[in-house]
Amino acid sequence: MDQQPVVVAPQTSHTTTTNHYRAFGLLAELTYRCPLHCPYCSNPLQVAQKQSELTTNEWLRVIQEASELGILHILFSGGEPLLRRDIVQLVASAQQTGMYTNLITSGLGFTRHRAQELKAAGLDSVQISFQADQAELADLIAGARAHQRKLAAARLARELGFPLTLNVVLHRENIERLSEIIALAEELDAQRLELANTQFLGWAFQNKEVLLPTRQQVTDAHHTATAAQLRLRGKMEVLYILPDYYGERPKPCLFGWGQRFLTVNPMGNVLPCQTAGEIPTIQFDNIREHSLPWIWEHSSAFKLFRGTAWMPEPCRSCPHKETDFGGCRCQAFLITGDPAQTDPTCDLSPHHLQLTQMVEQLQQSATRHFTPENARKIRFRTDPISSRDN
Repeated sequence: MDQQPVVVAPQTSHTTTTNHYRAFGLLAELTYRCPLHCPYCSNPLQVAQKQSELTTNEWLRVIQEASELGILHILFSGGEPLLRRDIVQLVASAQQTGMYTNLITSGLGFTRHRAQELKAAGLDSVQISFQADQAELADLIAGARAHQRKLAAARLARELGFPLTLNVVLHRENIERLSEIIALAEELDAQRLELANTQFLGWAFQNKEVLLPTRQQVTDAHHTATAAQLRLRGKMEVLYILPDYYGERPKPCLFGWGQRFLTVNPMGNVLPCQTAGEIPTIQFDNIREHSLPWIWEHSSAFKLFRGTAWMPEPCRSCPHKETDFGGCRCQAFLITGDPAQTDPTCDLSPHHLQLTQMVEQLQQSATRHFTPENARKIRFRTDPISSRDN
């Protein structure tokens, strides 16, 4: 069995930052184009046109500057990154800097020819998203006939020796099939299974009525995942992420805003996280105007919620402020209208009651079944984007 992916230190020298915030990981969102239509997608509600995407040369500069900044790990994502014809060239460039490279894909477009090219370019690992274990349900959630192609892509990845991660976003419709999903990951010889309950941001927030699981569903899934973690220890890593809405304390979003990770979106905007661009009150810098190291060091957007000085009460006096960093700024904005508020998922937040009331109302009015009729109501893309662009 292949070993778990490890982070490889850059072979080139890198810029020493003037503050104690060190960037370790870069999420490179190469495109928002995607052949799927998942209702929980983290892509923005308004997607820019293909013509505004960064060029190959611009991405090559981003990769080089990421290496100079000291980035250790680059994730090529989207949308569907395989829709970029230059993906092999970009992976090769990152590999030459010594960064660990990971492809996050739907599996569509992961043909034998493309997979072999990526292997030759030095791609380190592959992560494939699955919507469920059953083709009918999975294709319904994805809004496309994709499940069989995903299975083929996963098997191809293992055949070529890639360490394989399966990612499944859990929600009301598929969470009760968690045992079967885990069995599928075992069958496909995945080294890692990420089970992430839907994060209610972006399209998931728009479609929360059909996606929000019940508390009992979450509790049952937690027991199932915990049992799998024990049973599969040493064979497959099982990561289970509880949903914020049923917690008492917020999660440390990417270990704090602008402290460890950054995202470059298809248009070149540099973000502390992939959904931060949905906060209209914050202006983010672009790599077409500034270098990546400059943005990390000097961007006002990155400094906005770094550290703890910005925090209001009760965060300012909280002993957990260096642990959870006030929670998710995007979630705070969506629920309170102000990204500077304490994350309402925290039971100490003055807005926590607002959140719990919203969840209770959703439980009472939630769509009970994910049917083709409901899918048509919540499908968010009207522009047909297919893998023919590949």
